[in-house]
Amino acid sequence: MTGAPLPDRAEVLTVLAQFHDRSVDSVEEGLGSLELTWLIAEFEQRYGDLELPDEAVDAVRTVTDAVELLRSAVGPAGRGQP
Repeated sequence: MTGAPLPDRAEVLTVLAQFHDRSVDSVEEGLGSLELTWLIAEFEQRYGDLELPDEAVDAVRTVTDAVELLRSAVGPAGRGQP
């Protein structure tokens, strides 16, 4: 995955909007557990298996938290690449 762009807020919002088939503008900042599960599953389909520590996932409460978690998981440090 070297050189692949890291997920950004717009991508996360777009994926979350697909949950319950809604507009990006209607996605709220707070995330429920089902939305987070959906989001992680979708990103694993896009980027492959993501190694997400349970503590880090449990700490996600907002879209901003999710963006930070996914960026760290998809980035070189999160993927075990130099």
